Amino acid sequence: MKRQKFRKLILISAMLLFPITIYYFSPDLIIQGATEGVVTGSFIVFLAMLVSSIFLGRLFCGYLCPAGGIQECAMLVNDKSPRQGWKNNIKYVIWLVWIISIGICFIFRKQEVTIDFFYMTDHGISIASIYDYVLYYGVMLLIFVPCVIFGKRIFCHYFCWMAPFMVIGSKIGNLLHIKRLKLSADKNACINCHICNNCCPMGIDVAEKVQVGKMDDNECILCGSCVDNCPKKAIAYKVN
Repeated sequence: MKRQKFRKLILISAMLLFPITIYYFSPDLIIQGATEGVVTGSFIVFLAMLVSSIFLGRLFCGYLCPAGGIQECAMLVNDKSPRQGWKNNIKYVIWLVWIISIGICFIFRKQEVTIDFFYMTDHGISIASIYDYVLYYGVMLLIFVPCVIFGKRIFCHYFCWMAPFMVIGSKIGNLLHIKRLKLSADKNACINCHICNNCCPMGIDVAEKVQVGKMDDNECILCGSCVDNCPKKAIAYKVN
């Protein structure tokens, strides 16, 4: 359980630092930069997410994401599991339209391609003006309000533009048979208490996955809540 306290501490810290880092997670800034031929900090951060997920899956979502910290706070208000199924694919449609837009903007850019990691920031700080806080709180509400209304981590499930990078990275790792961080389960040790289901911040039916012996799930953020809360230690991290 110490790991979960540490995880939440990091997530909340990432949330508190969001006024500084928000532009490094901005999908809009990438498009704006692309029209000017600039590879922005957010472009580089998303590329790093893709590469790291080949080895770490969606660990970033579970431990480092500012939006994850916002949603973990929203769970104090509403911790019910949202409906999933086909709705989880909404984020891929949003992501695809966004990626196509970036490609078009780079093709018709105004100048030669350059790299500026601190593009549109003030000495690396995203929100440096009082007026920028209008944008900041708008994004905060965009993430927080749906979770309060519809359930835990709903933004991750339906709308997140970052998650597809890590899902694709995980798929690439599997395709190339690269060892990465995963969950494993011993169904013989499982007593079907369903504690894992109740503690999963993504609302995944973990108990069912334990029984079928297949723990991989596109929505799993490898937070380890099921690992740390299982009374029989039937679930564990592994690198495979």
